[in-house]
Amino acid sequence: MTSLDSNRSLAVRVPASTSNLGPGFDCLGLALDLFIDVRLSAAAPGEATSRTLSGPSSSAWPSVESDLTLRAFAHACERFGVPEQPLSWQIASEVPIGRGLGSSGAAVAAGIRLAGALAPRPPSLEQELALGIELEGHPDNVTASLIGGATLCVPIEGEAPACTSVELSPELGFALAWPQEALTTSAAREALPTSVDFRDAIENPRRLGLLLAGLRTADPRLLALGGEDRLHERYRLPLIPGAEDALRAARDSGAWLATLSGSGSALFAITDRSRADRVAESMRAELEAARPGAVGRSASAVHEGAIVREVEV
Repeated sequence: MTSLDSNRSLAVRVPASTSNLGPGFDCLGLALDLFIDVRLSAAAPGEATSRTLSGPSSSAWPSVESDLTLRAFAHACERFGVPEQPLSWQIASEVPIGRGLGSSGAAVAAGIRLAGALAPRPPSLEQELALGIELEGHPDNVTASLIGGATLCVPIEGEAPACTSVELSPELGFALAWPQEALTTSAAREALPTSVDFRDAIENPRRLGLLLAGLRTADPRLLALGGEDRLHERYRLPLIPGAEDALRAARDSGAWLATLSGSGSALFAITDRSRADRVAESMRAELEAARPGAVGRSASAVHEGAIVREVEV
């Protein structure tokens, strides 16, 4: 299929993601059950491309010119040889913007997968990943949204990115909380130092090994030790009122690992499934005490990435 007609539309559901999980800076991502749903149809005869928005995040969604779904789709169409045509976009998102939950990565994944579905020759996963990393600037969120589950991905200059899926124990429960205020990735990156102590630099990969083992086995001690970060968290937490108290409350409520979600402002915790709601509420309450409007909820891993299906109009 290289174009849409009046009888068919394409629909894609893309999971959001958390990233880093502590020491997995810019390489580790986990797809979660917050979704962006996009439906793509041919525009009515004589009409230009249009876009409608719905869902909890619609008021914060970027303008048409800055919409990463549309931009990724345009880049992917050019890369994959898809001809231009006027289109009608319907985008519904429950992923909060600017909270470190992969809204931009999911948006990019949606655009790439929709373009791939129209391509005369379906692109390989390696091509999709390479383009997603190029557009997103880092691999963790977009890789998890494209593949699903937990993923570890490292860009390799001049070669396809090296990506692998990380085994997750079914016993793990996940908790999220985020304040009303967003934190842009650019602001979070500006808070990072230009250099770090050598001891901190070598500690992160050691902790990452423990983290990966903990994700596979649901071992509380491995997750607690493996979730410690030395590169970014200490510099970003002061940007989020109440965050340090919220992470402490999560651990007191039974979280084995509690950390920033991506660059923030959301917080992420791992525990057993029976305690996920309690941990989420403990984080939400501390964020709420600092600033009104905080949200907390348990979450589940999503083991399938963005899937495009053809639907009748």
